[in-house]
Amino acid sequence: MTTRIDKVPEDAPGPSAPGAPEAIKAIPVRHWGRYVAAVVVLVLLGLLVNAVAGADLRWKSVGDFFFDDQILEGVKNTIVVSVLSMIMGLVLGIVLAVMRMSKNPVTSSVAWGYIWFFRGTPVYVQLLLWFNLALIFPIINLGPIYKDEMTDAMTPFMAALLGLGLNEAAYMAEICRAGIQSVDEGQTEASQALGMTQAQNMRRIVLPQAMRVIVPPTGNEFINLLKTSSLCSVVMYEEALRKAQNIGNNSSAVVELLLVATVWYLAITTVFSIGQYYLERRYAKGSLRELPDTPWQRVRKNLFVLGRGTGSGAQGAGGVGA
Repeated sequence: MTTRIDKVPEDAPGPSAPGAPEAIKAIPVRHWGRYVAAVVVLVLLGLLVNAVAGADLRWKSVGDFFFDDQILEGVKNTIVVSVLSMIMGLVLGIVLAVMRMSKNPVTSSVAWGYIWFFRGTPVYVQLLLWFNLALIFPIINLGPIYKDEMTDAMTPFMAALLGLGLNEAAYMAEICRAGIQSVDEGQTEASQALGMTQAQNMRRIVLPQAMRVIVPPTGNEFINLLKTSSLCSVVMYEEALRKAQNIGNNSSAVVELLLVATVWYLAITTVFSIGQYYLERRYAKGSLRELPDTPWQRVRKNLFVLGRGTGSGAQGAGGVGA
């Protein structure tokens, strides 16, 4: 005698128990404030685009002078003085940070005074002071090392480099100090127990770990330094803004050349911002189990998802993966 067994599909809904509550139908909450904010922003954006479109601008001049030889030379000068100033600020900032944390009252006081002075005075004033230094020191005399007239030594490039680099060192000193202090003191004690000197501990143990904290604000400082380099036009340094102003005054296209300088500054800062992202990603290897996707990896992943589609095949793959 055989017993008949009805085969019921596994995905078939089971019999509902008597008196069971009905399934809840979730209704999404409408955020009317978001819609209103989006409409307001779009209206304001449309008004801005309409105003720019109706402005008396010669857009042809923007394209004609964008790759002009003088503009390109100014862009090169901007990058050179910014990179060299950042290197000077970073090296001197590390030294000042170590001095600031020293138990020696003389070195710590000198470092604090340096930071206090350069953080408390505008960069514009510092540039003017360096450029007009010949008014109070006609001759620069460093003994057997160097001796010359100040007007020959303090060129526009040197004034720009000292004005930006020494000012940047004050900010980098505080950034480096914060990064060094973020490393646990146990690391230093362990290195000393292994017989490392203070210099070896700083170079091999502390600084590599502190870089994860130092790199993000350092990148922001460099981006800010790139824009601050436009102030160097006051000391006759031929950077991007001064080149654009010279061409604009001679061609009666002042605003158009200012737009050229604006686009170039945006392009430079964008390139270095991408470099900052990958540098931060590299130093995050020791603190994250899995590194975040790069922009290119995210684009490839999104294209792969769109290529698979949302049909039954994609759902089946999703169910298997789940």
